[in-house]
Amino acid sequence: MAGKLARMRPLLNERQWRHLLGAEAEAIGWGVIRLVARVAGVSVNTVSKGARQVRDGVVDDGRVRAPGAGRPSVPRSQPGIVEALDWLIAPQTRGDPMSLLRWTTKSAVNLAKGLARLGFTASATTTAALVRQLGYRQQATFKTKEGNQHPDRDAQFTYINDLAAAFCGTGDAVISVDTKKKELVGEYAQGGREWQPTGQPVEVNGHDFPSGVPKAIPYGVYDLAAGDGFVSVGVDHDTAAFAVNAIRAWWYNVGARRYPDSTRLLITADAGGSNGYRLRTWKVELARLAAEIGRDITVVHYPSGASKWNKIEHRLFSFISINWRGRPLTDYQVIIETIAATTTEAGLSVEAVLDEGIYPTGVKVTDAQMKAVPLTPHQFHGEWNYTIHKPSDPEPAPAKRTRKTRN
Repeated sequence: MAGKLARMRPLLNERQWRHLLGAEAEAIGWGVIRLVARVAGVSVNTVSKGARQVRDGVVDDGRVRAPGAGRPSVPRSQPGIVEALDWLIAPQTRGDPMSLLRWTTKSAVNLAKGLARLGFTASATTTAALVRQLGYRQQATFKTKEGNQHPDRDAQFTYINDLAAAFCGTGDAVISVDTKKKELVGEYAQGGREWQPTGQPVEVNGHDFPSGVPKAIPYGVYDLAAGDGFVSVGVDHDTAAFAVNAIRAWWYNVGARRYPDSTRLLITADAGGSNGYRLRTWKVELARLAAEIGRDITVVHYPSGASKWNKIEHRLFSFISINWRGRPLTDYQVIIETIAATTTEAGLSVEAVLDEGIYPTGVKVTDAQMKAVPLTPHQFHGEWNYTIHKPSDPEPAPAKRTRKTRN
């Protein structure tokens, strides 16, 4: 009996458990209530009540306990607690130096402490439940202060998706590109934690704001169809020329082999940065690349404030950050090897190269140079969506300026 009861207990609610024990006692016979209670590890009253309900044939109305049973709710036992909690987190108190709680510290623990100062008692878990009942939710900041969202924002998402599907359907390459944040090269702290022997953490420099320290600039290319990544790590400046050279490195190392019969290339990119839609140098450099590889290059940009929708952010960069968390990036070789070692259970693989090229800033593009770019804007938001055409006779490929390291 003990084994059967132990197996059944996790499957039953309080009422069903009580009825089972009562049924066992009734089946065995008179005088076994104490025995059943001892075997089940419950009180005699629980078994006795269960046996009485089984004998009386109590109808199961779906309730676990009788109406009014159990502890009273916190709002019932402490009138005014809900109003006090609402006052603590109400929008009109945000930033008020006289309020008990600043809006920047609205964790459940801090709210519970604020209630205690007002004479109420509630755990952090109970406080969080009350906050949800009041209609509040934990939310990230929302970027709208720089202006309202563009009215064609969602339409641009649809346009990008449809165009990417069309390119993939014809076997042409579709890549997502962006620059990951710059990293200090040396014994400097990295966010996150890594397994180390107890009491032996990796020691790093105490200050992360040195001058003259080398920096690594990872520019990534994520192939949407193949589901793998390519990262070119620069050592100079994050310019449009550097960005296009990273795409060039991807093409010569991966793309040309993977898409030998393609006639065009689609690039999805953010609205700003080294691949911004307003940059003349970005378009001039892409025109040179189109001439080199003999393919039309179509570019579609995400609207301002929508960079997180770019696939490379959550399909590649997030996993690279996880892979080198808690690990100082002591030199460029460590950075290259760490990036190339990034994998996921879904099958992500990454190739990495070091770009030691020099990319000066402040390069000016004349009106004549811009006019020479064979660019055709699309009918829908031509400033975001455009195609740069290849010339009739492709130019010979230049000597590669990258050193490749495979995973």
